[in-house]
Amino acid sequence: MKKIEHTLKNNLDGLYFGNRIILPFHAHFLKVILENEIITDFSNSSEGVQVVEDDDFTSLYFLEIKSLKEKLSKFSSIKMVVCEKDKNIFDFSNHTKLVCYVKEKHKLVIEQLDQDITFIE
Repeated sequence: MKKIEHTLKNNLDGLYFGNRIILPFHAHFLKVILENEIITDFSNSSEGVQVVEDDDFTSLYFLEIKSLKEKLSKFSSIKMVVCEKDKNIFDFSNHTKLVCYVKEKHKLVIEQLDQDITFIE
């Protein structure tokens, strides 16, 4: 299983294609913020996002968006709160705040945000 910690430590990037982001880790997704939309439902019946976990990566499909590149401005990002799969999800110290930037040539830059930064609740 790929870890968030490994991704951040090694400055690994993700990918994006159309309405899909591909993250080089597995995680429990708690919250994803895309512009002014806050997504907290990651169940199979979710209408906003679909999470698909493969052996070495995780894909998030934003079902109501055609193109992330067109949806996000140059200064916008995808923010998320995640927890490592093998950590206690109920311990807030295990929650990691990430920000993903859509760059050229399908590159998705993944960075960790300071834990003191407040997300929109």
